[in-house]
Amino acid sequence: MAEAEPKVSGTIIITNRQRLFIRYLLLVLVDLTVLNLFVEYWHYVVIDSFTISLLAAFLLQVLLRLTTKVERRIADHFKVQPGKSALAKRFLATWAVLFGSKFVILEAVDLVFGDHVEFGGILPFIIVVLAIFVSELIVVRIYYRLAQS
Repeated sequence: MAEAEPKVSGTIIITNRQRLFIRYLLLVLVDLTVLNLFVEYWHYVVIDSFTISLLAAFLLQVLLRLTTKVERRIADHFKVQPGKSALAKRFLATWAVLFGSKFVILEAVDLVFGDHVEFGGILPFIIVVLAIFVSELIVVRIYYRLAQS
C-alpha cells in the first residue's frame, strides 16, 4: 500500500528532494531515449543492451551535470572581472571546458563500459551529447511552460 502524500489544507507538499528526484529521473529518461534512438537509427552508436544503455544514460547525466557546474564556476569567476579581456577569457575557458569535457566523458564511458558502448569516435559522440542537451532543454521548457498555464 502506498504511503499518503503530506498535505496542508488539501494542498500536496512537494519537497526539494522530491523535485530533484523527479528532475533527474526525467533527465535520465530523456538521455536514455536519445541514446536508444541513436542506437536504433545510427550505425555509429552501438550499445549492447538496454540495461547498459540505462547505466550509460545515468553516467552521462552525472558527468554532464558535473561539466555544467565546472563551466558555471569558471564563467562566474570571469563575470566579476571588468573589461573585454575578461569576457574573452570567459568565452575561451567556457569553450575549453565544454569541448574538452567531451574527451573526458568519452574516456569515462570507455573505462566503465569498455566494448559494450561504442560511439564511433569523438564527432558522433559530440552529436549525441548535443542531441541530449537539446532534448533536455525542450523537455525542461515544456515542464516550466506547464507551470505557467
